[in-house]
Amino acid sequence: MSVAFRRESDEEHLEPKFELPIPPGPNLVTARGLGLIEARVLELEALLAGELGEDERKAVLRDARYWRQRQASAQLAPVASGERVAVGTRVTYQRNGQQRTVEIVGHDESEPAASRVAFTAPLVRAMLGAEVDDEVEVADGAALRVVGVEVAG
Repeated sequence: MSVAFRRESDEEHLEPKFELPIPPGPNLVTARGLGLIEARVLELEALLAGELGEDERKAVLRDARYWRQRQASAQLAPVASGERVAVGTRVTYQRNGQQRTVEIVGHDESEPAASRVAFTAPLVRAMLGAEVDDEVEVADGAALRVVGVEVAG
């Protein structure tokens, strides 16, 4: 059918709206991460209680489904001791002569620009369980040395 004969209301040309993907595996969170999830759920529920257009309501409902599922599946990570690299620690490492510090967090509070990295990131997976002065081989074959581990707070 020619485009000239379509009504403006035809939605077949629109991109489909998919559910937000849930990361596989456990939903480990820090106490801060759990607080962020709970705040997001409350924010979305407040939006849903208000006046929304049809498209906006659909988008908010989609987000609410995601965050409610994340809240329901959240598991507080064991409290880190600060002796080993774990979820909830701040790790300083040295690689290729440069030193960097990252905080290991759950998926939903991951923010690489702020040096908060999810526990499932390849770099972090390689470091999990390491102690200060341990050398760890990372995915690209290079090695890094853990120079500091502390409880994030």
